[in-house]
Amino acid sequence: MPSLTRAEIEALLPHREPFLFLDRILECEFGQYAIGEIDDVGQYYEHVLRGHFPAFPVLPGAIIVEALAEVGAVAALGLPENRGKLALLTGLDGWKFRHPARPGDRLRLETRVLRTRGRFGTAQAVATVAEKLVASGELSFAIVDPPEALRR
Repeated sequence: MPSLTRAEIEALLPHREPFLFLDRILECEFGQYAIGEIDDVGQYYEHVLRGHFPAFPVLPGAIIVEALAEVGAVAALGLPENRGKLALLTGLDGWKFRHPARPGDRLRLETRVLRTRGRFGTAQAVATVAEKLVASGELSFAIVDPPEALRR
C-alpha cells in the first residue's frame, strides 16, 4: 500500500498545473483503490475560489469530482498494463454534495474500483473534510491509449 508524492503522481498522470489537484496519495493498492489529499483548499483561491464566491469561498463540486477522478486514475494507471495510458471520465452517477470544502480545509479523497470490464470500469468516490462527508458518487471511466502528443 504505497504512498505517492506529487512527482510520483505526475509520473502516472498526464495532468499538470493548474489542473492537477492532488498533493499526495496517502495509500494505494493499484487496480483496487487510492486515497489522496489536497492539503488546503485555499491554495486555489487565486484561480478558482476568488470568484466562487467572493464573500464565501467554496471549492466547486466539479473540481472535487475531478480530484476524485485523479485519485481513481492513479489507482488504475498504476497497474503495469495501464502504464502510459489515459484514464478518461465517461460518466457520473448518484452524486451528492453535503458539506462545503473551504479555504483551510484538508480534503481527503478516496476512490475504490467497483468493477472493470475490458477497458471500462466504475468506481465509488468519497470526499471528506475532518470526517464530514463533502461529496460522494460513482465515476465511470475508460482506459485508453494516449494520442501521439502525450506518449512518453
